[in-house]
Amino acid sequence: MMSQTALLNGRKFSFRANRAFSTRSDIPMIVALHGGAHSSAYFDIKGFSLLERAAALGILAIALDRPGYGDSEFRDEAELSHSANAAILDAAIGQILAKLGQRNRGVVLIGHSIGGAIALMIAGGKPAWPLLGVAVSGVGLRPHDEDIEAWQALPPDLFIDLPVALRNIKMFGEGGTYSEEGQRSIALASVPAPRQELIDIVMSWPSAAPDILTRIDAPIHYRQGEADALWTVNDQEIRRFAQACKSAAMIDACLLKNSGHAIDFHDLGPEFQLEQLAFALKCAT
Repeated sequence: MMSQTALLNGRKFSFRANRAFSTRSDIPMIVALHGGAHSSAYFDIKGFSLLERAAALGILAIALDRPGYGDSEFRDEAELSHSANAAILDAAIGQILAKLGQRNRGVVLIGHSIGGAIALMIAGGKPAWPLLGVAVSGVGLRPHDEDIEAWQALPPDLFIDLPVALRNIKMFGEGGTYSEEGQRSIALASVPAPRQELIDIVMSWPSAAPDILTRIDAPIHYRQGEADALWTVNDQEIRRFAQACKSAAMIDACLLKNSGHAIDFHDLGPEFQLEQLAFALKCAT
């Protein structure tokens, strides 16, 4: 799908939307939030597109560029933080639902990596619009010590263009779980990332996450790749995440074998995306 722009809550946003059509009244609208160093194209690359899979099921899905990505507006550096992103996107999603989702029962948020953390922050803030559920991946509770040190040592630029070799290591991890096509395709969505959000994900998120997760009362779908190179990932960490979601109507948390950080672009991508879409339909019905 081609990138489009819209004015939402007085701000310019770029986004991608599928062309789904359904006559049912129990269909959710999906809003997908990309991770750091990737634009909304992450969810809409041929052969790996969540938006296309959603369209095949009659589900309206919109991938938003977060502030500072694509043509989505940010007014100062402070708006590139996680908390500011969550507030800005909360207001924008309410308008999207009012304009495009009148026939939809409500919203299911899908977030990857930093976009997952921000989706959980939105959910924990109890949005005024109907939130049916939240599905996240690639966001944990305990980053690797070396990544904390590396992110702290980033140059003081507003945006950071991460080297391709580093992107590939962090997004894919061990070989044998993805194709060369997957690694080439994700590069089509790769862009510089705001430095502030890279700092936030290792410095602010781990301490804030338990309280945020406790406040979420919507159903939660959580997946982490076993070979995730950005987070400490094991069965104990998955349980710790699930146990923090004390108020959630339902928590489905699972460790995925044979996958790294960017699950959508691994061999398990189609199965993973269909799980997320099945969760969205379940939340709506």
